[in-house]
Amino acid sequence: MNLRQIEVFRAVMTTGSTTNAARLLHVSQPGVSRLIRHLEIRLGVALFERRNGRLVPTPEARTLQGAIDQVYRGVQHVQNVSAHLRFGDHETLRVLSSANTGLQLVPRATAALLAEFAHSKVFFESLPTREIVQLLVAEEADVAISSAPLDHPVLQVREIGHWTLMCALPQGHPLAATPTLDLDLALPERLIVYSPEAPQSRAIDAWIEQRGIARQVAVEVRSGYAACAMAASGAGIAFVDDLSARAHRAEGLVLRDVPDAPRFPIFSVVNQNRPPSRLGQRFLDLVATA
Repeated sequence: MNLRQIEVFRAVMTTGSTTNAARLLHVSQPGVSRLIRHLEIRLGVALFERRNGRLVPTPEARTLQGAIDQVYRGVQHVQNVSAHLRFGDHETLRVLSSANTGLQLVPRATAALLAEFAHSKVFFESLPTREIVQLLVAEEADVAISSAPLDHPVLQVREIGHWTLMCALPQGHPLAATPTLDLDLALPERLIVYSPEAPQSRAIDAWIEQRGIARQVAVEVRSGYAACAMAASGAGIAFVDDLSARAHRAEGLVLRDVPDAPRFPIFSVVNQNRPPSRLGQRFLDLVATA
């Protein structure tokens, strides 16, 4: 595939039709259609099904799109780096994090880093663990801070701290009035729980199962912050990571320490084939201190 074919294919996938793709690229619609047909012939696979004048991507098209999107992210990264070189910002750092470490821990470390390196720039994204692994392995990010272990042969994972559990209760709940949380009363309540995709899901679910109490699920969420929001609204009670709990200061939310709460590790992650720069290492030191 040449660059023009890639550009046209991506436009069709993005807009959903050759007409919209033509408008986006400022070319004729027949020209886009011809190029797509020629590309299908050249590749020897059908990329789209024609249904009532619409183009429906085939599985092969979805696979191709994934590869092309990865290339585009790399090109965007090169453009960002070149732009900073042009304007004199030579030191940049791309940081990834899981949702809960991205609420306060990573921002505070970032602020401390920028206080020391005034001319540097940080690119920050909070992503699911699967995407964090992909970007680190592809060397499209420098460092990551995760509340769940990341497993890949090329990644260097180091434990730098821990998180623990807190109980989030709606204001006015009977358990919110007691000085000490009674787990035997709290666990049978209607709970706000995590979907399997959430990094803390497995750890918290295992802890509840060890108590031998069947859960009554009220709401399923994907982050501790969302769990706190649901609890504050009275949807149920939640056992959340303290990183999310301390970052959520909504009215109507009461936080209680969990007796004998378990601790779970926080990790720093880098690609071992790409050791962190001076800026990256200083950032990791600051996060570990925090």
